[in-house]
Amino acid sequence: MNRILRIGTRGSALALAQTGHVAEALEKAGAKVEIVVVSTPGDRSSAPIAEIGVGVFTSALRDALAGGEIDVAVHSYKDLPTAPDPRLVLAAVPPREDPRDALVARDGLTLGELPSGSTVGTGSPRRAAQLEALGLGLTIVPLRGNVDTRIRKVTDGELDAVVLARAGIARLGRTAEITETLEPIQMLPAPAQGALAVECRVDDVDTEHLLQSTLDDSSSRAAVTAERAMLAALEAGCSAPVGALADVVEDLVEDAADGSTRVVLRLSLRGVAATPENEMLRASATGDLTAAEELGRALAAELLDLGAAVLSGPEA
Repeated sequence: MNRILRIGTRGSALALAQTGHVAEALEKAGAKVEIVVVSTPGDRSSAPIAEIGVGVFTSALRDALAGGEIDVAVHSYKDLPTAPDPRLVLAAVPPREDPRDALVARDGLTLGELPSGSTVGTGSPRRAAQLEALGLGLTIVPLRGNVDTRIRKVTDGELDAVVLARAGIARLGRTAEITETLEPIQMLPAPAQGALAVECRVDDVDTEHLLQSTLDDSSSRAAVTAERAMLAALEAGCSAPVGALADVVEDLVEDAADGSTRVVLRLSLRGVAATPENEMLRASATGDLTAAEELGRALAAELLDLGAAVLSGPEA
């Protein structure tokens, strides 16, 4: 490929850092790249995410890609609407960062050490619902802004703590400021949290092949496919109080013919969703790596049977 690949991204520090990793990998593979910043409605608005709508950070990038202004778009996967865009193809899901949420709190405190009544900032209904379900007596405060803005609310004394995606903090090189990484048993992350989605035009086969062969990680793709299938089956936007996490795990399978055992890789999926009374319902399932979508839909059906009720809107 002799042409210069124009890689589209949002202009935030985090988006540029994420795109920089993609560009570096493509350059190592011999490609010539150029990073193009695309302004999105989400970047230009200070309104709460739920008021702006699903796809607020991704629609402008997708339109620029479909219109030929850029050749590749790099998204935080969890920002993408669950409905596919027929103009585009998901060419690569690079190796996923740590998907867990992280706490940045005053005085180095952990979640359990925060006194009752402490103010904790988050823009995510999913995080807010799970924090409240822990019964720690915390005061949840709505929050918007980039990673730096949110952490500064703590360092300036405006909030006692904030909860953010650990992946974003890590990509900005600021993990030293994390006071606790929250385990999934406390808080399940957003579906596809920590993962990137790299798209190109559906008819640009050469670029698709380059992106897939250079960047795609099959285990990361399978995990986020299961999580997003669960989200889509719940008919929830990415701000609904829904959490999901899939892990690739080893499983022992016995051969029926000779009784020998062998190790196979399988997907273990955990999900959480809220009832109308904001009770958190949990379910888990295990399935084949090649059946990630089916696993996600099955877990969604179980959560709905348990009484899950989901709300529409995007997560910050």
